[in-house]
Amino acid sequence: MKENESREKLEIALGEQLNALISASHALNVRAAARFDSSLQPAAFHIVRWLYSYGPTNAATLAEATAMDRSSVSRLVKQLQSLEYVNREASPKDGRGIVLSLTEYGQQKIIDALKEKESIFYERLSDWEDAELIDFIQMLRHFNGFDRR
Repeated sequence: MKENESREKLEIALGEQLNALISASHALNVRAAARFDSSLQPAAFHIVRWLYSYGPTNAATLAEATAMDRSSVSRLVKQLQSLEYVNREASPKDGRGIVLSLTEYGQQKIIDALKEKESIFYERLSDWEDAELIDFIQMLRHFNGFDRR
């Protein structure tokens, strides 16, 4: 087998595994979204999850980071605010901009919703040696581009 053919087969195998991970993660996200608040669209949960992971931000940054248009983010944030999951406050930097953040209630709800997802992934790692887990984390960081920052 030629080197190019071998590399191509490896890349196809990698693609299959990444697709399996993405599919499993998506299914778990949908379940976590329903656990968070079944009355909300999954896109609203995506906003809450982003705010939980990255912290307070403005609507423009949130729209760009979640690949949503600003009007959708605005509509979803208003809904999240009415349910007391999200705060809208004047920016402490200039007082003109608006900063979005999770309320304490929103933070507790997202933590509870993510526990199931995390437990399923952690269960899959439970019999791994620490060295395997360290290698896996390093490879994912490299794949995700975190080692270039």
